[in-house]
Amino acid sequence: MDRDNKIAVLVDAENVSEKYAQDLLDEVTNYGVPTYKRVYGDWTKPQLSKWKDSLLTYSFTPIQQYSYTSGKNSSDSAMIIDAMDILYSGKVNGFCLVTSDSDFTRLAMRLREAGMLVLGMGEKKTPQPFIKACEKFIYLEVLRNSEEKAEEKQEEKEEPLKKAKKSEEKPVEASVAPLKKVRAVVKDIVNSIGNEDGWAYLADVGNNLSKRMPDFDTRNYGFTKLIDLVSTFNGFEISRIPVGDGGKVNKILIKTK
Repeated sequence: MDRDNKIAVLVDAENVSEKYAQDLLDEVTNYGVPTYKRVYGDWTKPQLSKWKDSLLTYSFTPIQQYSYTSGKNSSDSAMIIDAMDILYSGKVNGFCLVTSDSDFTRLAMRLREAGMLVLGMGEKKTPQPFIKACEKFIYLEVLRNSEEKAEEKQEEKEEPLKKAKKSEEKPVEASVAPLKKVRAVVKDIVNSIGNEDGWAYLADVGNNLSKRMPDFDTRNYGFTKLIDLVSTFNGFEISRIPVGDGGKVNKILIKTK
């Protein structure tokens, strides 16, 4: 990803908790620079009062949208209209749509049709249509727990086999694709893009994997890198080719046995 991308971050406050504010912005910086930072909701509602501190701390712009009709989410319309205005302004390269609402599926599709990078972020209750419409989808619960997982990294190093076996038997959440499915997709990708000897660059495998499964994230399974996850799969060979100064950097290849 081009980290110089200018990304509009649009948050549906009525579907996303304020506790994710810092986590989602930190994640966006892995893909580009947050430019527009807008949060949509009916700010007259008491349940959105918790967003106040986050608005000030992270320089979000609150967009007021009254609920004119009971039972209707008018913030959806305001967010969609703003997204199209921003698109036609030509000032951004991508969008980050933060919501767990499937009503934004068509918006994500339209933005991608315009050549925009579209990141989706939402809770694990997010419907699959919206997830699939995004180029990359990230679960907010995973971002929230990433700091805790980093603290457990040392323990994971001490018991890698035990944790890998536990992860392969049971995914983090029911909504996350089972590891058996991930392994099957990885195998199919390797067989499809491998050279005459069957070897494929792991980086290329990872790119294809994200395209096939937009919500794939190694953090969903307790790992920080794809190589750590793939190393737990049976039926693959892994090779490292030293490159760079002193061979400190490796190009990693993988093939099926």
